[in-house]
Amino acid sequence: MAVEQPTRTSATVAPAGDTRIHDIGYRSYDGPRLGRSYATRSLYSQSLRGSYGLGRSVKSKVLPMLLFVVMCVPAAIMVAVAVATKAKDLPVDYTRYAIIMQAVISLYVASQAPQSVSRDLRFKTVPLYFSRPIEIADYVRAKYAALASALFVLTGAPLLVLYIGALLAKLDFADQTKGFAQGIVSVALLSLLFAGIGLVIASVTPRRGFGIAAVIAVMTISYGAVSTLQAIADTHGNTSAVPWIGLFSPVTLIDGVQAAFLGATSAFPGGVGPSKGEGVVYVLVVLGLIAASYGLLLRRYKKVGL
Repeated sequence: MAVEQPTRTSATVAPAGDTRIHDIGYRSYDGPRLGRSYATRSLYSQSLRGSYGLGRSVKSKVLPMLLFVVMCVPAAIMVAVAVATKAKDLPVDYTRYAIIMQAVISLYVASQAPQSVSRDLRFKTVPLYFSRPIEIADYVRAKYAALASALFVLTGAPLLVLYIGALLAKLDFADQTKGFAQGIVSVALLSLLFAGIGLVIASVTPRRGFGIAAVIAVMTISYGAVSTLQAIADTHGNTSAVPWIGLFSPVTLIDGVQAAFLGATSAFPGGVGPSKGEGVVYVLVVLGLIAASYGLLLRRYKKVGL
């Protein structure tokens, strides 16, 4: 029995002449290719703004702005007192101000270091950065520089208030300028050191709360333990051990550097800071910690970016 074969019609196969390409409006990008440097600068700018809650919700602005005000208000009060009493010098040296306010600085690092890196880890957006021209080293440099810059603004602003107030009070221009310059060098080192330590700790966990607690613990416990051991050593007459104990806390490291080379009065027991030779060790340890922090961040993000 013969089977009739189905025939092909125009409904099943369209004639070649009816093929059309529809233009739905997509166009290729023909603008400038800005590359890695632009992407890195953009990440730096965005991270720096984020450190003060700029471009984010009102809730995100409260804590960093409050800490900034807390840092500056005592400086403004000191200036007002100096002007009103016609004092011959400021109540606090420029190099001492950050050491006095170290608790506020540590709280700022604890709050903003996790904000800078933990969210990227938690929401797994780090590989997206590396899908663009930006590389791991660019990401680390941008984040490190942004937090260090934010800390420099936090610690440098009250020094500027003190300096302007001192000039308004007609204190000696040369002395105040020298003290202000020494204070700026000190807070620049502090900003690099604290930013590196804070970012390394925060990059370990994607949980912001854990990062905050860990940074606070490292900053406060290390300072409390070192200060206690220094006091015990001084009480027992072992004053030579006091400077060496100071190598084990970020705050006392900065204190030792500025006491040895920036003419600052040390907060160590007895007010005696490290000698010039011991100060060289302090500088090497500070620079080593900064370099180690950068290296550890690179190593961490090589794993995260896979």
